[in-house]
Amino acid sequence: MTDASGAPQVKPGLHRQIPGELTPGTPVGPAVPDLAPATADRIAASVAGSRAAGTRRTYASAWRAFTTWCANEGHTALPAHPVTVAAYLVACADTVTETGERAYAPATLAHRLAAIAHHHRQSGHPSPTGDDLVRQTMSGIRRDYATTGQRPRTPRAPLLTADVLAIVDKARADCQGWADAVVERRDAAILLLGFAGAFRRSELVALTCSDVSLHRLDGLHIKLRKSKTDQEGRGTIRALPFTHSHSSCPPCAWLRWAQVVAAHDAGGRPAVIRLLRTAEPFAAHVCRGTRPRTTSGAPLLRAIRHNGNLSDTALSGAGVHAAIRRRAESAGYDPELVVQLGGHSLRAGFVTQAFRNGASAHAIMRQTGHTTPAMLEVYAREHAPLINNAVTNLGL
Repeated sequence: MTDASGAPQVKPGLHRQIPGELTPGTPVGPAVPDLAPATADRIAASVAGSRAAGTRRTYASAWRAFTTWCANEGHTALPAHPVTVAAYLVACADTVTETGERAYAPATLAHRLAAIAHHHRQSGHPSPTGDDLVRQTMSGIRRDYATTGQRPRTPRAPLLTADVLAIVDKARADCQGWADAVVERRDAAILLLGFAGAFRRSELVALTCSDVSLHRLDGLHIKLRKSKTDQEGRGTIRALPFTHSHSSCPPCAWLRWAQVVAAHDAGGRPAVIRLLRTAEPFAAHVCRGTRPRTTSGAPLLRAIRHNGNLSDTALSGAGVHAAIRRRAESAGYDPELVVQLGGHSLRAGFVTQAFRNGASAHAIMRQTGHTTPAMLEVYAREHAPLINNAVTNLGL
C-alpha cells in the first residue's frame, strides 16, 4: 500500500505491518511481529527513502495515470492483469497531441511500466510487467516508433572546450555593472566547473560551499556526496586542475563566485556591491589567493534575482539549463543549436572532447563516474563517430 506520493504506508492495527509484507492469501511465512508504532513508522520512512525523491515523484505520477485509465476503462489496477497492462501501453502509444504527434515517448512508457511493477511489489502482488505479453507489446511499440520515425531520441548537443571558453569570455566582456558581475561569476562557475567536472546538473545544484576545497597541487577537490549511480551516498572526489590560462581555470572561476557567496552570507547586498565595485580586473590567476569564508553547508550555486540579490536557496536544475542557453544565445550561437543545449551539454561535452583528444574510456570514467564503458559509447557514436573508426584508415 502506498500514499499519494508513492511512499509505502504501514497498515494500522495490532500487528503494524511493514512495507512489502505478504498479504493474506499468499504463502505463509514467519508471523508478523508486534512493533511499537514509532518503530514501524521508522521502518516505513527508511523504505520510502530507499529511492530518490525524484523517482518517487515520477512513480507516483505514473501510477496515478495508470489507475485513472483503469477506472475510466473499468479495469482493476491492483492487481492488474497482464492484458490490462498491454492494453494500457497500446492506449498510451496511440495517444496523439493536437498537432498529430505521439504524446508519449517509449522512455515514458518504460517509466510507467516501472511504476506499475513497483506498486505491485509494494502491495505484495506479483508484477504483471514481466509477462511475455507485456514485454512483447512494449517491444512492438518501440519497433513501430522506430519504423515511423516518431518521437526519436533528442540528446543534448555537447559543448566542447572552445564553446565553453567562447561563452565564458563573452559573458565577462558583456558585464556593465556589479549586478551583471554577480550573474557572470555564477554562470562562469557553472560552465567551467560543470564541464571540467563532467557533472550532471542535479549534482551541480546539490553542491554546498563545504563540498569544495582548494588543494595546492591538484586544484579543486569537489566532494560529490551522492549521485545518480551512488544513491546510498558513499561519495567520491572529483579533482578540477589548475590550468595555464586564468580565463579557463576552474579553481579561479570557483573562487571568484565563492567570494560573492561569502560576501552575501556575511553582509548581504551592500557587502556584495563593495566587493565587486572594488575588485581588481580579472587579468591573472586568483586561485592561489585566500579561500573565502563561506557558510558551511550553504548551497554553492544560488538563484539570483533581477536586481542582483542572491537567494539563500540553491539554484534549480532548470536554472542551470536556462543559464547555459541564455549564455550561448548571447555569445551568438545559432538558435537551432541553442534549443539543443541544456544542463547535460557540459557532461556530454566533457566525454566528447575527451574522446576527441584521445583519452581512454577508463580515464573518462574516472571523472564522469560511469560504471561501464558501454555508456560512453553512446557519446562516441553520436558526437565523435570518427574516433577509432577504421573509415579514417581507408586511404581515400
